[in-house]
Amino acid sequence: MSEVPKDIKKLALSRDLKATIRVGKSGITENLIAEITDQLTTKSIVKIKINRGLFQKDDVKNVWTHLAESTNSTLVSSRGNVGVLWKH
Repeated sequence: MSEVPKDIKKLALSRDLKATIRVGKSGITENLIAEITDQLTTKSIVKIKINRGLFQKDDVKNVWTHLAESTNSTLVSSRGNVGVLWKH
């Protein structure tokens, strides 16, 4: 995993950054992956929110890993059901 620049980390942790992707009851779909990939082509980072109760707490880490790998990006931060992916 490449080192995440400080400015990207700062942006990812910023309260002003709004989630632009929501993982709903259909879960992780091809469309969801495509949408994240699309957003990562126009923006350097994308904030994703997973609906509460969709996954077990232990599974959420795996979800972030899966999304990062599927979209060829890096997970900058994840807190509970909110994560930020960075396209490097």
